[in-house]
Amino acid sequence: MTEEKRAEMHFEPGRMEPFQEGFNVRTIIAALFIGFIMLPGAIYLGLMTGGGIAGAAQWVTVILLVEIAKRSFIELKKQEVYIIYMLAASLVSAGLIFGTAGLTLQGGAFSDLIWRQYLVQSPYAQSFKLHEHMPLWAMPPANSEALLKRTFLSRVWLIPILLLIIHNVLFKINKFTLGYTMFRITSDKEKLPFPLASVAAEGAVALAEVSGKQETWRWRVFSISAMIGVIFGAFYVVIPTVTGLLMTKPFQVLPIPWVDFTSKMGDILPSSMLGFMTELGILLTGFVLAFWVVTGSFIGAVLTRTIGNPILYKAGIIKNWQPGMTVIPANVATNLDFWINATIAGGAIVAIIGIVIMFKAFRRKKKDVVIGQPARIEEKLPEGRGDYPIYIAMGIWMLSTIIYIVICKILVPSFPTVLFVFFGFILTPFLTYTSARMFGITGVAGGISFPMVREGTFILSGHKGVDIWFAPVPYFDHGVTAQEFKQLELTRTKFSSWYKAEFTSLVIMLFCSFLFWSIIWKMSPIPSSTYPYAQKMWPMDAMFQALWATSTLDGGRSWMIEAIKFKYILNSSIVGVALYSLLLLLKAPIGLFYGIIGGVAMLPHMALPMFIGALLGRFYFAKKVGPNWNRYTPIILAGYSCGMGLIGMVSIAVALIAKTVFQIVF
Repeated sequence: MTEEKRAEMHFEPGRMEPFQEGFNVRTIIAALFIGFIMLPGAIYLGLMTGGGIAGAAQWVTVILLVEIAKRSFIELKKQEVYIIYMLAASLVSAGLIFGTAGLTLQGGAFSDLIWRQYLVQSPYAQSFKLHEHMPLWAMPPANSEALLKRTFLSRVWLIPILLLIIHNVLFKINKFTLGYTMFRITSDKEKLPFPLASVAAEGAVALAEVSGKQETWRWRVFSISAMIGVIFGAFYVVIPTVTGLLMTKPFQVLPIPWVDFTSKMGDILPSSMLGFMTELGILLTGFVLAFWVVTGSFIGAVLTRTIGNPILYKAGIIKNWQPGMTVIPANVATNLDFWINATIAGGAIVAIIGIVIMFKAFRRKKKDVVIGQPARIEEKLPEGRGDYPIYIAMGIWMLSTIIYIVICKILVPSFPTVLFVFFGFILTPFLTYTSARMFGITGVAGGISFPMVREGTFILSGHKGVDIWFAPVPYFDHGVTAQEFKQLELTRTKFSSWYKAEFTSLVIMLFCSFLFWSIIWKMSPIPSSTYPYAQKMWPMDAMFQALWATSTLDGGRSWMIEAIKFKYILNSSIVGVALYSLLLLLKAPIGLFYGIIGGVAMLPHMALPMFIGALLGRFYFAKKVGPNWNRYTPIILAGYSCGMGLIGMVSIAVALIAKTVFQIVF
């Protein structure tokens, strides 16, 4: 291997290497492999267990193609490896399910239509008489021949499928343009670090080194971490899978997903929550994230959910909690009573701080130029990265948003146009910017979304009818896209490679999603006893969506919107501003504040193991390993994720084979 090649393979954040193309015939072959081999597995696993294989698909595909490349004497560039990684995430991603509170279905775009065919036939839609009001452009009527025969090959599906395709194309355009703009602001102008962006980047580089038969320290760390993931996954995933095939109840070596003390603590501290997640990856995440961010998240989660809840309960603010509740119902009850308002306040504070910082930065730059001094913030774009003017990106984004609004207005003409504009041109960029800043500072976007804003707006608008609940309202959060652009920069991949790969994968995903959902739906009704997870969980989701939809019909109750109380939002905002001012006065790390804000929306079950990981990393491994510890951590997490993905795919294969032999007992 030449010295030039060796230099290319040696990845370091900030190293000025030339940007290269990552999209070619090899990546197209990888996309076809994912679409035709892994997508049906993702669909089946989601229906059977509610789980997904998105992470497994990414790493398994990359490893498989790397091994094939080695035996074919082909060297994969890190740019190709990373584009394949991104393709896998895109192809096996969950579908965009509108109108539901948190429901996601693996298997691409047509999972939305599968959900709708169930919803219109569900007993809740029948009992609330919703099936009589559901629009034909969203789904066929409940008694249609297409639903009885379980087929998409019918005229009644033509408009829903056409709208689905248009939405997915527009969504990609909307995501790329607004996400790119936020990347330019948060990364190029604000110089935010994006601490988790290097995880996938380092993993891609490690695998690229292997394809070139240059097994450096990255591959050693990656492979050791992958074996840790395999060993842990054997106990955490394989044993429950195998025992579930042989016994009426799976045997779990470790409780999945957490050990929960909430119900027992309620006897001493009413509504208090405490526990810890048993998945090792949560602890390893504490290695990667900034120490003060993790510390802040732990403080925020414990102060609010463990200590704050009993205080609020005693004050009469938390009213819906009942003794004996476990963490999930307790979390729902306390969120509705108070914490949903604190989360909204935290998101607003993060956004306002970011806007103020940006305003000061631009003002300082303008002042420096006026007095003839060099600007302190000088944007020098890397050559060959694939940049284009922000005004072009914003223009394309605005055009895609306008098309969304026009479509929504055609579908729901009685809904106020100003609210479509509010979602598309105010809420979406606002959420995207605050989310991008949180990704840039903390690595995650916890605590910055506005729960129930969409639903509340529908209810308060005065609109009557259920059609608005199925319209493709342009209300998105593209903040994670800024981090994905950062990962492209770290791997020195041209941005144009990602654009071409994503739109290629969109075509493959639409076809494969249509094909495999059609086959699986034809085999058996969805949900049914053949798909136990869907049979158990979908009725609950259908009930919640039916309750939301009835709130815009005469006689419906807007019980969710009753949870949002402006006095709680105001009080929480005052506390947040006071905390920010105090930390500035004490010159504390700013990451501590953002961690606390994120911790408000985080369960202690996740914050505790992450904090333990941060403590181990900072006070033990950093001293044991030395100054290179920070370079090891993202590769450790990437390798572990790969190992867990591999063992997860093995478990899926075992379950699928067993399913063809005998009925799995649930």
